[in-house]
Amino acid sequence: MICDNVSSHKTQRVVDFLTAHRNVRLHFTPTYSSWLNQVENWFSRIQRDVIARGVFTSVKDLDRKLMRYIREHNQNPKPIKWKYDDPSRRIRQVPSQ
Repeated sequence: MICDNVSSHKTQRVVDFLTAHRNVRLHFTPTYSSWLNQVENWFSRIQRDVIARGVFTSVKDLDRKLMRYIREHNQNPKPIKWKYDDPSRRIRQVPSQ
């Protein structure tokens, strides 16, 4: 199970899950692994554009609408353009001594 370094939610549930599934290992991503945020961004878009605005008559209907959204997105894909809203938080090179 891959976990980002955000504070743990539902800690007891995680402990219960790990106790029940002893073959599962936790792998924590480094705090600087921003590439994972692209995945979070994609799921956020799906949540915002499809799920939160949708009315679904069945699981199959939800599946159909999700796949339509993905196909439409893939017809004209665009890379995510990262930008810093707060330049003071940028990673700076450590000065050599």
